[in-house]
Amino acid sequence: MHDALCTVFRASSREERLGVLREHPDLAGKLAVSGELTEESRREQAGAGLDRLSPDEHAEFTELNSAYIEKFQFPFIIAVSGLNKDDILAAFKRRIENSADEELATASLQVEKIAGFRLQSLLAE
Repeated sequence: MHDALCTVFRASSREERLGVLREHPDLAGKLAVSGELTEESRREQAGAGLDRLSPDEHAEFTELNSAYIEKFQFPFIIAVSGLNKDDILAAFKRRIENSADEELATASLQVEKIAGFRLQSLLAE
């Protein structure tokens, strides 16, 4: 199932893939603060400690989210399962230096990874 999803996603046009990327919530962003994340996203972000950021850490994530969206026109996407806030912050700082093509490819791989985690979770229920 995961392979089929990835095959369809990879065969999509650039604009279609960008549409998928643009639907993702910001990490520790407005939806998280307002409690409007999906249950899966909330659980994943909480597991990485993003629901327990200090005010300074939250400000740093907010600043990086804004800069990243301005540069790439989609939110920073990372499969947070198994990561902590420091891992995510380091990846954020590293990846914001990528070119647009590099980051589209990286974010797309992260979407595929997230889909795999979500499918595993569904099958485990």
